[in-house]
Amino acid sequence: MIAMTTELTVLTLAALLQVLQFALYSVTAQKQVGMNYAAGSRDTPRQLTGTAGRLQRALNNHFEGLILFGIAVFVTTASGQSYGLTATCAWVYLAARVLYIPAYAFGWVPWRSVIWAAGFIATIIMLLAALL
Repeated sequence: MIAMTTELTVLTLAALLQVLQFALYSVTAQKQVGMNYAAGSRDTPRQLTGTAGRLQRALNNHFEGLILFGIAVFVTTASGQSYGLTATCAWVYLAARVLYIPAYAFGWVPWRSVIWAAGFIATIIMLLAALL
């Protein structure tokens, strides 16, 4: 049985963050397109704009980042390579994902990209650490 490492705890929190992001996106999107469209078949796509569009793109970005981070957590935990560096990287990833939401929603330029890079680099370090 695999023990609940710090990295696994952070992965779980990152997944819950994604649930929160989905809720934020859904509320803003429904306000923009209306309840009938949101509940309907959506055969005719609508382009979200403004905050709803930015929250949609931030959510999609988190889906992409979470895949790589999940792999990093898996290989770190399964190989027994969980230690201080990888735990710190996991927390950096989560902090970056939390900050990324308002950075994208409010258009913090260039900070959105800097925040994204911090999470990405933390994930890469975790992957490399699992190989050592």
